[in-house]
Amino acid sequence: MSDDIRKKVFEIIAEQAVLEVSEIAPEHSPQDLGLDSLALVESIFAIEEAFGIEVPFNANAPQQGDFDISSIAAIAAAVERLVAEQRGA
Repeated sequence: MSDDIRKKVFEIIAEQAVLEVSEIAPEHSPQDLGLDSLALVESIFAIEEAFGIEVPFNANAPQQGDFDISSIAAIAAAVERLVAEQRGA
């Protein structure tokens, strides 16, 4: 399942960055991909909708939270964790 989650997260990020999924590396940051704060927020909303989760993300203080946005791999891992927590609840 985690491969499916990771793939979908990459697809959402790619769509927001107007890139092909193949152009995104796990170590890229949102900024590396040209995602400004609005595009990042739109990505978070799309992720929430795609997975039926609520992401603890504050656009005004993105570093202060329990959702790591330092890299695309970190975003995917955080989504995997949230999905697993939701299923366990």
